[in-house]
Amino acid sequence: MLIGVPKEIKNHEYRIGLTPSGARELIANGHKVMVQRDGGKAIGLTNELYQKAGAEIVDAAEEIFARAEMIIKVKEPQPNECKMLRTGQVLYTYLHLAPDPEQTKALIASGATCIAYETVTDRNGGLPLLAPMSEVAGRMSIQAGAHALEKAQGGSGVLLGGVPGVQPAEVLVIGGGVVGINAARMAMGMNANVTILDRSLNRLKELDELYGDRLTTIYSTHDAIEERLPDTDLVIGAVLIPGAAAPKLISRAQLSLMRPGSVLVDVAIDQGGCFETSKATTHQNPTYEVDGIIHYCVANMPGGVARTSTFALTNATLPFAVQLANKGAKKAMLDDAHLRNGLNVHAGKLTYEAVAKDLGYEYVPAEKALA
Repeated sequence: MLIGVPKEIKNHEYRIGLTPSGARELIANGHKVMVQRDGGKAIGLTNELYQKAGAEIVDAAEEIFARAEMIIKVKEPQPNECKMLRTGQVLYTYLHLAPDPEQTKALIASGATCIAYETVTDRNGGLPLLAPMSEVAGRMSIQAGAHALEKAQGGSGVLLGGVPGVQPAEVLVIGGGVVGINAARMAMGMNANVTILDRSLNRLKELDELYGDRLTTIYSTHDAIEERLPDTDLVIGAVLIPGAAAPKLISRAQLSLMRPGSVLVDVAIDQGGCFETSKATTHQNPTYEVDGIIHYCVANMPGGVARTSTFALTNATLPFAVQLANKGAKKAMLDDAHLRNGLNVHAGKLTYEAVAKDLGYEYVPAEKALA
């Protein structure tokens, strides 16, 4: 199979979908790899490293999309990239379709087979290709929130960990999944007072046993969130419904309960965001203010630490890429139900139920579409 790796073109996105080591693995399995010139240069993955691994360096993304049988990316294809996809071509990347009807329409029209990292599953019910970036985003959310709390950034001027004799910040983490746990760990490490909310009693019990009195665990309800907003300096939105739009957990009216200069970090923004006032931002302009509250809603947050994120992501995505290349996409997905769960669009059909429900499309089960 001929595999193409274009340079990412989203604002301040420096990750790349395949490392030189990954290219070497695919080539060792009998495949050919094309990488767009300077696709990984910004994070130290030079053209020479890819060439040493056996990959071909190609100048233009247009050539990669025209020739490759499978495209491996990081972020969802931008509009001009969607136009270059073709029937029968495999796209393997993050998609986040539920909050993006225009991309969904374009991918359906392309006729391509589109596999979303964020909906591939594992035997434990987890999301193994989302988890690495969730770990990064969870940890980054506290760094970003701490910076946004600085007065020069529009925040309230509170130091997350305080100092002797001065109270530390109050951090509220909504969601006890991978993002939430990593955010809580970072916040505790910086000596903030941390509360985590979740609707899984088993998860709350695990966290309580693990962290004891360093972490307050609360069952998540609308009342529980509202009661804590007046005393909270930093809120981390870390909820996830796989493949579907995130629920709105804090309304605009509730912002008035918070102290001016408090900060909301919406890690769920790729799925539409979990705050009513959330809108996607970029690393170039990461924050904005609504009713005195600072919002950080960068849609590709792990791209800010692109080298770490690239290696963490490709460690997880490479084994599935090898499966897709070795067997062909159709057979690989029919043989592996977990990989098949990643199929969102195939030959003009929408094959992921949560996305179809959110966007009003007919849902065609992946097995039926592939057959």
